[in-house]
Amino acid sequence: MTTSYDIAVIAGDGIGPEVTTEALKVADAAAEAYGFSLVKNEYDLGTERWLKTGDIFPDADFEDVKGHNAIYLGAIGDPRAPVGLIEYGIIAKCRFDLDLYINLRPIKLYDERMCPLKDKGPKDIDMLIIRENTEDAYAGMHGFVHKGQPLEVATQTMVYTREGVERPIRYAFEAARARNKNKQVTLIDKANAVRAQDIWTRVFAEVAEEYPDISTDHAYIDAACMWMVKNPEWFDVAVTPNLFGDIITDLGAMLQGGMGIAASGNLHPGQVSLFEPIHGSAPKHAGKNVASPVAAIMASSMMLDYLGQKEAGKAIETAVSELLISGELKGVKTGEQPCNEVGDLVANAVRASVAKA
Repeated sequence: MTTSYDIAVIAGDGIGPEVTTEALKVADAAAEAYGFSLVKNEYDLGTERWLKTGDIFPDADFEDVKGHNAIYLGAIGDPRAPVGLIEYGIIAKCRFDLDLYINLRPIKLYDERMCPLKDKGPKDIDMLIIRENTEDAYAGMHGFVHKGQPLEVATQTMVYTREGVERPIRYAFEAARARNKNKQVTLIDKANAVRAQDIWTRVFAEVAEEYPDISTDHAYIDAACMWMVKNPEWFDVAVTPNLFGDIITDLGAMLQGGMGIAASGNLHPGQVSLFEPIHGSAPKHAGKNVASPVAAIMASSMMLDYLGQKEAGKAIETAVSELLISGELKGVKTGEQPCNEVGDLVANAVRASVAKA
């Protein structure tokens, strides 16, 4: 009997539907080649629906989505909606209501021509950033006093719980052990200035004692940004609070070739989790078949890996890497290659790699 996985698909706004189509085309090719299937259920969620009905993520849809093995998200955001309204109503709702406490961001360079750093290549840029995903300044504890007046006051509270800190730290140590690369975990924080982050320092040290085979390092966020550019080879696995993780992972994306190749997973290990490219919805490019789907394809690779189909996920990653190095895949920037052509190239490469095996 063929193993089957139920995938909730939220293509979303702008270029989201186009890149999602190509990503799932590739995922289907890998599924066919490795003997499993993906049952895709599409949800009409995004700015267009909100404009027509006022709905963002109705409870009935959310309850249905929760019953899937994984969620695949294309892109969310549209200038016709208030800033953050749709993003918070869909992405943040999934993160908080599904307790997706790990934001997993691989930063891996496949072709040195894509790297903006001088004399750095694939051997130097291969790291995994573990970003805490449900606390910190993103917990939603904010407010305004005297709004719109000259003496207006705005506040937002950073929140850290013992459990919320320990979960990503422990995940990072397990990831370093599984990667078996440098077997090192770096804590990135700003505990010298943001004193509440001392909880990260203490919990990190306590958890590290349980992993004597893993070495540890520490960097304040400003220094970490500097070292990531100067010596990216120093990093294996890093773990960081939510806000700093949001920033440093985009820096990492540029080291690997830009937003057009970077993908992420929003995880609650063992439960339904969400996978997405990290780029925006780029409404001005929507419907033109010019957006690169590479990041979306890489997100599908991460999804298959999470579902336990590691060979299939790796086949997608290898296909993208080999196509970039050979030049058949011209790049990951908008307009370099038709969106559907890239999807076909990668899907065919996945099939061909399995046929050779």
